[in-house]
Amino acid sequence: MIAGLAVPIMAHDSLKMSGQIQLERVLAELKEYGDPKNVEGMARFGINVPNALGVSAPNLRKLAKEIGKDHGLAGQLWKTGIHDARLLATLVDDPAKVTRRQMERWVKDINSWGLCDAACGCLFDKTPYAWDKAIEWTARDEEYVKRAGFVLMATLAVHDKKAPDDRFEDFLPYLVEHATDERNFVKKGVNWALRQIGKRNRRLNKLAIRTGRQIQKLDSRAARWIASDALRELNSEKVKARLKA
Repeated sequence: MIAGLAVPIMAHDSLKMSGQIQLERVLAELKEYGDPKNVEGMARFGINVPNALGVSAPNLRKLAKEIGKDHGLAGQLWKTGIHDARLLATLVDDPAKVTRRQMERWVKDINSWGLCDAACGCLFDKTPYAWDKAIEWTARDEEYVKRAGFVLMATLAVHDKKAPDDRFEDFLPYLVEHATDERNFVKKGVNWALRQIGKRNRRLNKLAIRTGRQIQKLDSRAARWIASDALRELNSEKVKARLKA
């Protein structure tokens, strides 16, 4: 709760105030939750962004739960350019109201792997356009846009329980095609997608291992790292026991 306010920000409050007033209240609460030590910690993990308040993930989730789904507020939060406000936007936006155009606008603004993964895993992968964007974005040159394509593949493998195997099988050639990209956040995205697809079930595990071996033969340091790291997990007794069970 913001100091000096009688009530916390709740979803029904949005019906009683203008959008601008609600935005100001949410930003005030974000600033109150902010912690400079968390900003320093983010930098150590490769998230060096301007306008970061250092709000912890539990506090962001708590605030998102109080707000509820609010597509209009999400757009306002994103436009502030504040890192934590954009993270909150990915949690409160309504996937059913997200458009292709919005996804394109937002993905071009992404300036860290943390925001990339939050946007993909909390919002984009729940939209009707996730499967198309996963493939489309892998062909883009921008590092975080390209990463977003592979992160979508990974998060769809985790979250879309009903998707048939062939949809994930269609992703595998793109992992081979882009495994030679030496940029850190791209190669880690490829690796993550390969591992998550391969942990979905026994059939996809075999196909992912085969794909990993293809990648391993490519003349690229990035490809060798992607393959060795993924194959280590996909061939592990822990993964095989879970898939067998």
